[in-house]
Amino acid sequence: MRIDYKRLLTRAVIFLGFTFSGFLAWSQEDQSAAIQKSADTLNAKIENIKTDLDLLKKLKISGYIQAQWQWADSTGVGSAFSGGAFPKNADNRFMIRRGRLKFAYEGKLSQFVLQIDATEKGVTLKDAYINFKDPWLQMFMLQAGVFNRPFGFEIAYSSSMRETPERARITQTLFPQERDLGAMLAIQPRKESRFNFIRLNAALINGNAISVETDSKKDFVGQLGINKTTRNEKFRYGIGVSYYNGGVFQETKRVYDMATLADGITKGFVVDSTEANKGEYAEREYFGADAQFSLDWAIGVTTLRGEYIFGSQPGGSKSNISPAGRVILDVGVTDTYNRKFNGGYVYLVQNILNSRHEVVVKYDFLDPNTEVNGTNAKSEVSYNGSTFKTGLGGADIAFSTWGFGYNVRLYPNLKLMAFYEVVKNESTAINGFSQDINDNVLTLRAQFKF
Repeated sequence: MRIDYKRLLTRAVIFLGFTFSGFLAWSQEDQSAAIQKSADTLNAKIENIKTDLDLLKKLKISGYIQAQWQWADSTGVGSAFSGGAFPKNADNRFMIRRGRLKFAYEGKLSQFVLQIDATEKGVTLKDAYINFKDPWLQMFMLQAGVFNRPFGFEIAYSSSMRETPERARITQTLFPQERDLGAMLAIQPRKESRFNFIRLNAALINGNAISVETDSKKDFVGQLGINKTTRNEKFRYGIGVSYYNGGVFQETKRVYDMATLADGITKGFVVDSTEANKGEYAEREYFGADAQFSLDWAIGVTTLRGEYIFGSQPGGSKSNISPAGRVILDVGVTDTYNRKFNGGYVYLVQNILNSRHEVVVKYDFLDPNTEVNGTNAKSEVSYNGSTFKTGLGGADIAFSTWGFGYNVRLYPNLKLMAFYEVVKNESTAINGFSQDINDNVLTLRAQFKF
């Protein structure tokens, strides 16, 4: 039989072609599936990375360090208002005034903030709060935790932005540590509203700064303010009023109030030892008004701001600083001394020709006991052959401070400061305060912020 090799070869080629085509088709399908699977895996990983990046974008980490050298015109200057009292045998010192690290996580309508302060004295808590807005009008915000007390302007003005080393004496006296533990309701129309410039804050706080609660009474703080800017953003202004109402627990029955003494002229403290006084609360009430103005013009930005506060302040025999701060100076002193006070401050900050340089002039004052002043303030008085103690002391002395400073931003995150404070106390007939104390302070500071 004759074999047709040509036909056989043709059929073999056709068979192999179909087989290869089928194999090729299968390989392409498999390869396409593998590619699709890899693409799906890659997309999933990209989505995970995107989610992680979105979370990281919501988490903001910031902070600053203030390293400084200070010189006082006498050793052991006891002022707690220039960064703390100087050592007994020193008139100059190096220190880390503030070492802040802040974490802020911001959601669409909520926020979490945690801030610590690390210095050579240790690590302390500064902020720890959460807040959230209502999802409908987005004009009501509830905040709880440790946060700045909503009173006046200077408390909430960041130490990294402030043009002077410290806040005014009255701010440090009434609001040591600036912050407190409690809850706050803030009302402010959303940004799109024509009334966004108005803000109302109302808070209930422990009243003991950043420390544990010691009594059942809560203090109220309220603040109403407006902040506006002209359309060309050359002029900005803000005006606010604040109110504080609280109390200080009376640990003993001895409550001292100011009154006219036996000679009919001199004023001093008179004790009320009624048993019912123990366990009651001494009135702590402040009224405040503040204003800020800023003008951007030919010579640079000119800023003027001021604040005035008056009211009633319960304190101790040696100090009129509010709770949490008073324990530093009044260890073991539990009797209550009620005083009327007033005080405030004025800043003038002038940027030089819109450059990195600025000069600062600041005046602040505090009269912790407005019912006595000058030589009318005495440690004791004689009458009909007898000597009476007035109970007046260092906590009743009025102080005023002139401050002169120069700031320069060498780089966006590096600022240098030189500031000199001329501190004056009133001359009285109180022991140790018959003339001005040598307690002027020079501060040289470098601040790095990130």
